Amino acid sequence: MLQLYIGNKNYSSWSLRPWLALRQLGIPFEEMKVRFDSFAPDSHFKQTLLALGPTGKVPLLVDEGLAVWDSLAIAEYLAERFPQAGIWPAPVADRARARSLCAEMHSGFTALRTHCPMNVEAHLPEVGAQIWAEQAEVRDDVYRQIDMWSQQLSTHGGPMLFGAFSMADAFFAPVCLRLDRYAIPLPQNIQVYVQRVLALPAMREWTAAALEEKDFRDFEEPYRKASGMLSAERNL
Repeated sequence: MLQLYIGNKNYSSWSLRPWLALRQLGIPFEEMKVRFDSFAPDSHFKQTLLALGPTGKVPLLVDEGLAVWDSLAIAEYLAERFPQAGIWPAPVADRARARSLCAEMHSGFTALRTHCPMNVEAHLPEVGAQIWAEQAEVRDDVYRQIDMWSQQLSTHGGPMLFGAFSMADAFFAPVCLRLDRYAIPLPQNIQVYVQRVLALPAMREWTAAALEEKDFRDFEEPYRKASGMLSAERNL
């Protein structure tokens, strides 16, 4: 059986992407969670992952001893391994577009990912409002998301970006969480899409598990103190 190594569900946006695709599309796998103790070379997290693959990072997919790392590589491996599962949309043009969108997510949107790190259990509207007011690059990233999602939803009519759920929706699921948790202003059609993604059965499962972790990692928390209050020390 496939084994998918992931980090803390509350924080690990890259782990979420292949996990969500596997679970939502019904592909059996064994979840192997490795806690974020630290990212130092001698940490349990790094040592566990380095014993399996060369990067020491999650997500990492292991299939009968074969290690596949990096979310895009995992997506392509799953598409070859399970060609009927719906990892990518069926039409050639849609597959090409879905891959392009995922590649753009993979390498871009740095400002949004930096200023709005994934944090499932947090509710940070005040932080989001300050980021939105002060960070032009974050606004640019969000406007690009709105543009690409609007185009796809208009073309395919929803409910997901290419009609049915695919890896494209899985790749943008952590963005949906960020937009929701930081209360970033969105047009109605995009807000509807965000809530559809968050309501996916597999997404609800991930969210519930993240909330059960209760594992505050201060190096993943630029905005909250251990008490759960917003940090006044963060200089946006």
